[in-house]
Amino acid sequence: MCFTVNVNLVREELEDRYGATLIDPDKYRPSYYYQAHALPELPVLGSGFPGRIRLLKWGLIPSWTRSMEDASEIRIKTFNARSESVSSKPSFSASFKSRRCIVPVRGFYEWQHVGKEKIPWYIYRADGAVMSLAGLYDEWIESRSGETFTTFTVITTDANLLMAEIHNTKKRMPAILEKEMEADWLNPSFSLTDAGELLKPSPVETIRAHTIGPLITSRTADRNTPDIIKPWNYNQPSLF
Repeated sequence: MCFTVNVNLVREELEDRYGATLIDPDKYRPSYYYQAHALPELPVLGSGFPGRIRLLKWGLIPSWTRSMEDASEIRIKTFNARSESVSSKPSFSASFKSRRCIVPVRGFYEWQHVGKEKIPWYIYRADGAVMSLAGLYDEWIESRSGETFTTFTVITTDANLLMAEIHNTKKRMPAILEKEMEADWLNPSFSLTDAGELLKPSPVETIRAHTIGPLITSRTADRNTPDIIKPWNYNQPSLF
């Protein structure tokens, strides 16, 4: 699963990294903490809008959704899409064919179960670069108002050895694209078989992780702070 991310990326950093223009920059708010259940708008690059970075809401609403009530129910179940079923599951199959996207993040958060405790971890690229999460997007038009909702999901895959120790209940991780994979992923003409091959667990050496403090679980504190990603010692042995 991948429900909580660090998108502390300023406009200039996003535009320089991807060679694209951020649309509606005044609406964009970089933050160390975004959680899917809050239905946040995050910067996304999509196959249907090359050269642009748009703000899309997390929680994919399929184009065939009938009503706002259905949309509200569906989107809380589509924060993530499993790589194994994106080509066949009705919520995602059409998007996998032609509406693939990249969700840039600084890193993401996951919880490790140790006895009765849930210990938070922060995961990021070993080279300190922006992390490109593979995703899908879709557009749904609400029939009564005519309003268009453009929403996205993050694709998950099997955990690598490091993530299997951290996310030790579900053993999943987001599908992370290396830079040389990004153009192919966003190319709607790219073979679906080959696109599926990009959704593999990242090599262990490409990511790093450390435990963080209880700030991330506080509902009253401001979690948009660098303190949220500071290492915190739970007196655990090193995983590797």
